[in-house]
Amino acid sequence: MSPTNTGQDAPLLEVTGLCKKFGTHEVLRGIDLSVDRGKVLVLIGPSGSGKTTVLRSINGLETPEVGVVTAAGGIRVDYAAKPAKKDILALRDRTAMVFQHYNLFPHMTVLENIIEGPVQVKGVRKAQAISEAEALLERVGMAEKRDVYPFQLSGGQAQRVGIVRALALKPDLLLFDEPTSALDPELVGDVLVVMKELADEGWTMLVVTHELAFARQVADEVLFMDEGVIIERGAPRQMFSAPREERTKQFLHRVLHPLDDD
Repeated sequence: MSPTNTGQDAPLLEVTGLCKKFGTHEVLRGIDLSVDRGKVLVLIGPSGSGKTTVLRSINGLETPEVGVVTAAGGIRVDYAAKPAKKDILALRDRTAMVFQHYNLFPHMTVLENIIEGPVQVKGVRKAQAISEAEALLERVGMAEKRDVYPFQLSGGQAQRVGIVRALALKPDLLLFDEPTSALDPELVGDVLVVMKELADEGWTMLVVTHELAFARQVADEVLFMDEGVIIERGAPRQMFSAPREERTKQFLHRVLHPLDDD
């Protein structure tokens, strides 16, 4: 399965002026970004900078106070205008989230987890959903796990199931929320390989990650966030080799050279 490219020149998704508070704490303070079809946009930055909240706002899991999210096909959600539930659902229908902690239903088998969305949300016939799920499991090397339960999987296997579950929804945009941060180091590579293959196939992806080597290799654009704002954005080569902003330089130095003195 690969994404459908309809050839539009306009961004697949555009976010303008996104602001979100939790109590008195401003988590997002005017986020602007756009994702072109077939491109990979990576958000990096320290924990608590608002990266995950951006994803959750795009997916309709958080409700910002202000901001507009526009998606291809005429979908427009203006959070300041208190959008109707149907508009939120229309936006969510175009995206699929891969969560940090997998979020698999523990009482369902791997196969049941994957077909739940297509059958219950998309109205796909069960037989078709099963056939497509089996093909996706085969694609990520998990065919033999179709009938096991989440507790029987390693973290890396569970996250690959999470990716398959997202792909089964056939979204326009894949959202990855730190998909490797909960994994043992030796399991990270299996998940990153699948993500790189998806990028190579032309899937449109918005990725929050601390895996800077992945961002350098796969991203078309990297955004550095801190304290609810986008500090800097650019191509990976520029961002990692010659960042312009001092805060970006500090962050990258601390991540890439953790044992060096400040």
